[in-house]
This record gives sequence, structure tokens and C-alpha cells, in this order.
Amino acid sequence: MKILVINCGSSSIKYQLFDMDGPTVIAKGLVEKIGLSGSRIKHERQDGQKIIAESEIPDHQNGLEKVLQLLISKEHGVISSFDEINAIGHRVVHGGEKFNSSVLITDEVIAKVNECIDLAPLHNPPNLVGIYTMQKLLPKVPQVGVFDTAFHQTMPEHAYMYALPYDLYTEYGVRRYGFHGSSHRYVSQRAAEILGRDLSSLRIVTCHMGNGGSIAAVQYGRCIDTSMGLTPTEGLVMGTRVGDVDPGCLAFIMRRKNLDAAGLSQLINKESGLLGISGVSSDMREVSEAARNGNKRARLSLSMFAYRVRKYIGSYAAAMGGLDVIVFTGGIGENVAPIRAAAVQGLEFMGVQLDTEKNSTIRGVEAAISLPESKVKVLVVPTDEELVIAKDAAAIVSKLA
Repeated sequence: MKILVINCGSSSIKYQLFDMDGPTVIAKGLVEKIGLSGSRIKHERQDGQKIIAESEIPDHQNGLEKVLQLLISKEHGVISSFDEINAIGHRVVHGGEKFNSSVLITDEVIAKVNECIDLAPLHNPPNLVGIYTMQKLLPKVPQVGVFDTAFHQTMPEHAYMYALPYDLYTEYGVRRYGFHGSSHRYVSQRAAEILGRDLSSLRIVTCHMGNGGSIAAVQYGRCIDTSMGLTPTEGLVMGTRVGDVDPGCLAFIMRRKNLDAAGLSQLINKESGLLGISGVSSDMREVSEAARNGNKRARLSLSMFAYRVRKYIGSYAAAMGGLDVIVFTGGIGENVAPIRAAAVQGLEFMGVQLDTEKNSTIRGVEAAISLPESKVKVLVVPTDEELVIAKDAAAIVSKLA
């Protein structure tokens, strides 16, 4: 069975074609700068062949048409016809309370995803464009939606509600939803496999840290809390997002700087985080280099980043009544050893004992980075959200036969 996984952004498309017999990725790529100058497709096959195809790509449909042609081309393709594609799996960012698992895409599902656009105005529309386009291009191939928010739908009411007037929840759906659900789901399951333990016996804190980041409390296989909220702005210090902040502070800033809602959104989503504090960059590598060179604001931003992670680990250990495993994933979690070390520094009282030598050598591979005697195991687990989407799509379409 072959599954095409698609992740449509506002001006990009990520894709991977899986052969589920492995499962293995037989082709993957990225369509960049859709509707902009310099648009191109980076395409890579399983055998290592790579190409960059530069051409005008005015919209997502044109980009997906070009992707499909690459997949069947004699020179760069990996399949002989589109009949080999058994299903298409789509990443959909926001499913609200409407979806607690992946689903076969139908007209009813599409209508419900449209109802969630207000909750994710930057993400759901391009996700829907990908669905509509593939319905046109491959109308006979079943499509499956996999929702970032679904994994977090097991949160109890006292964890997902905000202490705002209750009618804001009933009328507008204002509550915590959480994101990166496929990642938190994958790495928690994989951590249990690595340790040879049943997931239902473990209390795990999963730390997905990249340009965007979130932390989840996974108690016996179910998410009971997560750091992102109604939007992806809440929680950790991120590349350009503010994370947790006093709401009264935002009202104060709006008055003093005469900002409207759009101006405030720009400030907290695009101008804050590592970029806002360091004044250097939103990229952890550039901020870290500046800190090594003595930039005090860069050092401060890194300290704030790690401190926020450490606070969430501690609070989620309390929420779960203990802690068995900490998992680091995402671009920063998988590759930046000093941040991992700083994030668990001071947690020895909880039974965390980091193997500092091993931690310093680990980049982008599965590994235990705690000492053997550590009561709380600390793992690095590279995430694979696309594999989660492919597996869910395969499972759902298998039931259609």
C-alpha cells in the first residue's frame, strides 16, 4: 500500500510518499514560494537522487500537479501510475472539538473543518486547499484528515477550560486545544517501545521544541494537559511567539502603543520570543552563536527558553502525580544539547540524572541521555509526524476494502 502525505502551508507544500510495506519513504519533497517569485520544488527519491525544479507555481493546485508529475516521471519518479497511490493523508491543524481522531474525508468532514477556520485562520484554509485540489486531481483516491488537535482531546475539562466567562466557551469555543498532537503521540509511543514498557504504565512529559514548541503531559497513554492553547501562541518561549504572558500586560501594551487586534497579533506572533528578547534572530543556532560571543540579550533569551521548559516539566509532573520519562523532540529538542541540559537542570529532586557526556554527543538520533540509575528516564526521540499520518490513513482505508 502506498500513501501520499500532504502538508499544505500558506505558500508551501510538504509531501512524502510512503510504501507501507516497510514502512519506507520512497519520495519526499517541498514546494516553496507558491505564488511568489523564485518558486521551486525540492524533490528527493529513496535512492538519494535529488533535484531542484524551478518554475512558476502560481497556486497550490499547480504545485500539486507538478508534484504528481514528478512522482510518475520516467527520470525522477517512483511509481508508474497514479493507480499505485492507495490513499492521501492530510495534516489538518485545527479540528476543534469536532474530531478526536483521524477520519475519512467526506463533504461533512470538510464542512466541519471549515467551521474551525476562525480558530486557525492561517492554517486551516491552506489545509483545505490541499484537500480540494487532490479531490480534483485524484478524485477516486480516498483522503484522510489527521488533526494536530485530536491527540489533546482527552484533556479533562478542568485542564482545557480558561477562567473566562463560560459563554465565551459555549458561543465561540474559547478553550485550550493544543497542537503538535501527531508529534506528541508519536514520540510518547516510541519512548515506551524504546524502554520496553507498556505506554499505559508510564507518565511522560513530551517536549516538542522547534521554532514553534509545545509540551504535553501524557499520563498512561492519554494527554491530560498541553502548553499551547486556543492558538499556538501560548506556552513556551518560541522563535517569534511570546508564549505565556500576563493578559493585562497585553491590554497595557495595546493602550500605550495604540495597537488594534491585528497589531497585537503581529507583536505576539511575529516579533516576540527568541527574536524579541535577543534582537538577533528567531533561529536557535544564530541566537546560540551570539550568546557564545557574549551577547547578553541572546544569553537571556536562552535562559528564558530553558526555564520555561523546566517549569512545564515540573508542573506536569505534579499534574500526573509523578514522572517516569522526559522526551525531547523537534529541531531544538533533537539537536541542541545545551538547551536539553538547561531544561532539566535542578530536577534532580524528582529523580532526573542526566548523562552530561552522552547528552553532549547526541544530535538527531534516538538515544537515552539519562544515567542508568536515573529514576526518570530522559530520551531524545526524533519525531515523525508524517509517518503518523501515513499509518492513520492506511488503517482507515484498509477498512474500506
